[in-house]
Amino acid sequence: MTDEQSTLQGRLARYARVGTAMGGIAARVAGERFLGMRLERDAHAAELRQALGGLKGPLMKVAQILSTIPDALPQEYVQELAQLQADAPPMGWPFVKRRMAAELGPDWQSKFQSFEKEAASAASLGQVHRAVAPDGTALACKLQYPDMQSAVEADLKQLKLLFGVYARYDKAIRTDQIHAEIGDRLREELDYAQEAKHMDLYARMLDGVEGVHIPQVVPGLSTKRLLSMSWVEGRKIIAFKEAELEVRNRIAMNMFRAWYVPFYCYGVIHGDPHLGNYTVRPDHDINLLDFGCIRVFPPRFVHGVIELYEAIRTDDEARAVHAYEAWGFKNISKQMVEVLNIWAKFVYAPILEDRTRTIEETNNGRYGQATAAKVHMALREVGGVEIPREFVFMDRAAIGLGSVFLHLKAEINWYRQFHELIAGFDVDALSRRQAEALAVVGLAARH
Repeated sequence: MTDEQSTLQGRLARYARVGTAMGGIAARVAGERFLGMRLERDAHAAELRQALGGLKGPLMKVAQILSTIPDALPQEYVQELAQLQADAPPMGWPFVKRRMAAELGPDWQSKFQSFEKEAASAASLGQVHRAVAPDGTALACKLQYPDMQSAVEADLKQLKLLFGVYARYDKAIRTDQIHAEIGDRLREELDYAQEAKHMDLYARMLDGVEGVHIPQVVPGLSTKRLLSMSWVEGRKIIAFKEAELEVRNRIAMNMFRAWYVPFYCYGVIHGDPHLGNYTVRPDHDINLLDFGCIRVFPPRFVHGVIELYEAIRTDDEARAVHAYEAWGFKNISKQMVEVLNIWAKFVYAPILEDRTRTIEETNNGRYGQATAAKVHMALREVGGVEIPREFVFMDRAAIGLGSVFLHLKAEINWYRQFHELIAGFDVDALSRRQAEALAVVGLAARH
């Protein structure tokens, strides 16, 4: 049996460990709701992290996603879950050798000039090793941890339980579509062959776009569980928080193009904009990394994003309703539109005024929390809302990028950048470009 094949004992152990911790949340939330018990959320959330600490798998990925979906879970739990993998140790060398042999054969080391024993980085689903190809090319080899499919299914099952209990406690946000979307994206992230196609897609979409670089896949050294690509040098974006304004603005613009040229021109978005998925080069161009979580949208959704912007800008309620319907919201009442518009005005604020400004003027964390709380209270009053699947990763990208721009304190005329990007937008032209780009790299449309 290979490392990739799960053992019954391993699966049962994971289900037991995750299930016990998640079940504890369920019991306490239910107790608070139905028995009047006072729930010490901060303390219990810390207990949850301690119970699950060091457990490799997708829980960190789930927490990162949930942290950008207002009120999907109590914030105390999201904050603690997000720290789970901060100190997760990488696989040791004997383990790595077995995994590499399973992917490339027993003579795998002969296929590299060198392969570093120590991992350069460790994440939720795998770890990265530096290596050198036979032709001298510096490589990053991303090797998936064993038995991740069972780990993903175990965590998703327990997450659904937690969502269900919280939904009975608080009906402002219905989470069925959120869970389905998170599940589909996490399962896709397990397929490194598909991620390689995503990288080719991004190289095509961003070809000729200033300031953005994509690593090159090395097909002969890649499988469904191993992804070898060119190593790209860069520093973390946090290192530039105190740089000159011109530098910070350049980095911010590069990030803006990296995320929104693919979205508005091809209907595709990188759904994982956390700080580990891009680095800054010496010339302040950026390297875009980790293409497991890529969302392909139906062209109508992209059109709906632009339509909602115009509806907010012109205070056109009927246009807003049509836009929300294009996003996938159903049974939209007048009261529901008014509530959703509170959040939309917060997200769109930086592109509503034709002037140079920082994101922080209207989109700082404190104001965002206050806005989310206001929306949450209003949603409870109108009977709650089911979040459409398409909304999950679009909102995550917008909030995640906003966080980057907050860190950089960039001062840019966001209004003009947005209008230049959508000038001449045509939904039929986007549909043709999307279909052609996906076909060239061998991807099917996933609407």
